[in-house]
Amino acid sequence: MLTGETIFALSSGLPPAAIGIVRISGQKASESLRKLAGQLPEPRIGSVRKITNPVSGELLDEALCLWFPGPHNATGEDLAEIHCHGGRAVVRAIEDALEQLDGLRKAEPGEFTRRAFQNGRMDLAEAEGLSDLLFAETELQRKSAIRSASGLVSRKIEDWQEQLLGISAMVEAEIDFSDEDDVEASHVEEIQKLIKSLSRSFGETLSRPIADKLRDGVRVVLGGPPNSGKSTLLNALVDRDAAIVSDIAGTTRDVIEVPVALGGTPFLFIDTAGIRDSGMEAIEKIGIQRAREQFDQADIILWLGPEGEGPIHHSLIEIASRKDSSEYVAKAANASSLSPVTGVGMEGLIERLIELAKEILPKADEVALNKRQADLLKIADENLDYARSQSDALILAEHLRLARLSLDSITGRASTEDMLDALFGKFCIGK
Repeated sequence: MLTGETIFALSSGLPPAAIGIVRISGQKASESLRKLAGQLPEPRIGSVRKITNPVSGELLDEALCLWFPGPHNATGEDLAEIHCHGGRAVVRAIEDALEQLDGLRKAEPGEFTRRAFQNGRMDLAEAEGLSDLLFAETELQRKSAIRSASGLVSRKIEDWQEQLLGISAMVEAEIDFSDEDDVEASHVEEIQKLIKSLSRSFGETLSRPIADKLRDGVRVVLGGPPNSGKSTLLNALVDRDAAIVSDIAGTTRDVIEVPVALGGTPFLFIDTAGIRDSGMEAIEKIGIQRAREQFDQADIILWLGPEGEGPIHHSLIEIASRKDSSEYVAKAANASSLSPVTGVGMEGLIERLIELAKEILPKADEVALNKRQADLLKIADENLDYARSQSDALILAEHLRLARLSLDSITGRASTEDMLDALFGKFCIGK
């Protein structure tokens, strides 16, 4: 992506719609708007203009035009918007007219947001929050994403960066001026105390659930032997026929994943092959191996097999299913007794899942990092641990520098192009 180019794209919902917003960003934004609208509106004041094709002179629409000179706007460079009627033909005609102008091209996915990042209008943590906001489907996801997009994570990182810089300055003073009369002979004890306090703050944040859980959903794996009712229970939980139900053992050969929101909480329900030790052919064996792998990755396991024979897991719920059937086998008092067919006990199971999810998902009033951010914070914390064990001020200063570098990477001050391409490539074209 070349920031010298001028880009354009539809930045509102796909037509047909009441309004279509075509955004133009770059050096030729003002010139392009002037060619289509006849003249440039006053900055940040909407003005109705007749939109014509600058090549053919054909009238395309009558639209509200807006002009936002840089750098104080969404992308940090000259920006224009045409709020036209949202029919497909109107939007397409305006885009075609813009494409005919020299030096303009259609934007790539996420390019407007990437320019905002490159021009200092947002940092990487805010951009990641915006990405999550675009894909949010539940209220919990929206609330978490808006906190990141509005800079909550960034402000926390900035606070840590300031503390680290202060500690680093004290260490540098030890190195450079320890022989001067106006500098104390040693600040080691105070420095170590500040490092310990900062590390404690890192640890508190790292101990919280990561934000990815909100985006991906709480992983609930259904396990048990063949014909134990896993697929029937899955279909009842997601309220549709997501898995094939059959009396034939080994019907479910592969992992089936179904995302769903229950009570506003995102879940990913995973049906697995029935677990048995004999009587299976090669493909079913592969399915059973994949089922065991899913148990290791699960946040919650619903076990429909014999009581006490499920995998060892911190959040395993024993399920006594088929309460409506003569095949029903009761389990201990803490098990969920239910019938997916009649619905008996299903409401209680769902309430139990939502309560467990509250301990797995980030709290609404806390800063939640995503996995990338948490991994970088762990590296910073490891460097603080190394720094605390050093008596040599030069080595201590180096570990503090590495910790600062890790924090810089969270906000994008030290990031690779490949990582940026991967992030902004997930955005839609108009963003």
